[in-house]
Amino acid sequence: MSALASTDTGLRSLDAGDLERVIAIDRTPGGRTRRRFFEKRFAAAAAHPEDFVHVGVMRGGALRGFAFARLLRGEFGRAQVSAVLDVIGVDPASRETGIGRGLMQELIARLRAVGARTLHSQTEWSDPELTRFFAATGFRLAPRVALERSLATPLIEQVEES
Repeated sequence: MSALASTDTGLRSLDAGDLERVIAIDRTPGGRTRRRFFEKRFAAAAAHPEDFVHVGVMRGGALRGFAFARLLRGEFGRAQVSAVLDVIGVDPASRETGIGRGLMQELIARLRAVGARTLHSQTEWSDPELTRFFAATGFRLAPRVALERSLATPLIEQVEES
């Protein structure tokens, strides 16, 4: 049975009309938003719907959660399709009600339907709530090393030995 089994709950694809509600759900406790990110994501999904999978959860007549995934075809010469979970959000008042798990179940079903075989995402070590959620929904550490470099510092010149 779905984690969203309720008479007033539904799953649907997102559209541009959901932008403001998505931004409101994603808003930080300090009031910061990622408006530009979501504007670009909605525009890209509208322009290239074959490259994105997104789902929203309706409960009580309002959008209560959402997830966006981007499809990667032939990454690094591989033929298989994989996906990247770009963002997932649940209305703070609706957390711990099964909405996040239901979002993941539906997102995974939709990704499988378009041929994706894996779903990737990332989070900060300092976000234990999201890390626990990912673990509870089947994510595991990937067999790769993620590297990062600041572009503010120049490369160190190698000293030649004489």
